[in-house]
Order: sequence, then C-alpha cells, then structure tokens
Amino acid sequence: MRSLESRYTPPAEVQGDAIVTLGGGATADTPNVHGKGHLMGFAANRVLTAAQLYHITGAPIIISGGQVFANTGKEAEIARHILLGLGIPDDKIIVEGQSLNTTDNAKFSKQIIDERGFTNPILVTSAFHMDRSVQQFAKFNISVTPYPTDYQTNTSFLFEWHLLWPRADAFYNTQLAVKEYLGLAAIRWF
Repeated sequence: MRSLESRYTPPAEVQGDAIVTLGGGATADTPNVHGKGHLMGFAANRVLTAAQLYHITGAPIIISGGQVFANTGKEAEIARHILLGLGIPDDKIIVEGQSLNTTDNAKFSKQIIDERGFTNPILVTSAFHMDRSVQQFAKFNISVTPYPTDYQTNTSFLFEWHLLWPRADAFYNTQLAVKEYLGLAAIRWF
C-alpha cells in the first residue's frame, strides 16, 4: 500500500481554479444531519480534504460520483449536503452524478472543466488511488495538480511486532492495493 501512496505528495502550496473530488462509496438511506445517506470512509476523507482546500483556495468543488449499485447512495448529492453543512456555499459546489468508475470520473469531469473554462484543476482522491486517477485524467487531456488524501499507512515505516499479527485491516489494504495494481495494468484499455 505504501508503494502506491508514496507516488504523490500534497503540494506545499496549493493553487487551482477547481477542486475535483472523486467519490468512494456511500450508503443510500442512512440518517444524516442534513438528509439521508452517508459517505464511506474513503469518500468522507476526500470530501473533508476538498472542504479544507476550498477554504485555502476559494475554488469551486466538483464532486464526481454517481450511484454505483442499487443499495448505494448518489455520492455527489450526499457529498453536496455534507459540504453545505460544512459551510461551503451552494454556488461553489458542482455536482457530477453520472460517474460509476474512475474512467467516468475523468470523462464527466472533463465536460464540466471545459464548459466552465477551468484550466488548473486540483484532483483530490485517496493516496492509494491517485496514480490511477491521474493517468485516467491524462487520457482525457486533463492535467491536474494531485492532492492525495485518505492515507491508509504512515508515510514512514516503523516496524513493530504487532504488525506481524494477522489483522483484517491488513487483508483489506492488500485487497485495495491489488485492485489498484490491476487497474494500473489495465488502464490502457479502460
């Protein structure tokens, strides 16, 4: 996981005219302070980072994510309600709710970027997912400033014996890493 997460680091000074934030899962009907639906951990961390970047840059936030499965929520709409609750003005939130995968995120975000004349988008997604995302956006001729977030590992490795114990989170991180490496291998076709 660390080998994926270390490919990009957040810039010391961030500048951009739009903050493109990728979805990462949601529930459809769970109660929330501002409506129904919750973002899963990955997506929630991405949206929190987007809100923080908005307060630094003032750039509008493009939330990219649709309803992937029948029992999942419409990620971009759920994220919009959360951002409104965090004090982001409605006119600074752009909802892209068609995407079902990373290729779609790039394709549909490009339409918004072109329509609105954005030239320097900041891309926010999980650190382990950033390399594949940057490559997908490049396939659609979008040059982005990567802003990785939602780290699953520490940036520096410190060995401790308990790391050798079988753990569910280690299995889950391995599954995520394998998925990303397979996605990177298949990127030329999808």
